[in-house]
Amino acid sequence: MTTNQPGTEVLGVQKELIATYEQASRAWMARMKSEADLWSELAGRLAATHTFPEAIQACQESMSKRMQLAAEDARQLTEECGKITQKMGGALGKGWMTARS
Repeated sequence: MTTNQPGTEVLGVQKELIATYEQASRAWMARMKSEADLWSELAGRLAATHTFPEAIQACQESMSKRMQLAAEDARQLTEECGKITQKMGGALGKGWMTARS
């Protein structure tokens, strides 16, 4: 296998991919914390309710927040996949990731 690209360029692409993965990982860890916070908040609100309608309202509000978070998750996942695909596509387009005889 031969390559026309200097090793430093390939290394640069690898570093960019790793940085993208690390950024995504940090974002998803923050997202997991917000999910835990959401359910913890709901538990506290339910413990403080005195009537069934109050409990239902607390659940509805939490579900509404959860749906907003799910929409944001989908947007973020699409964005992250796009970044990774773009970086990989750029490397493939330059022939860096294909075997040559």
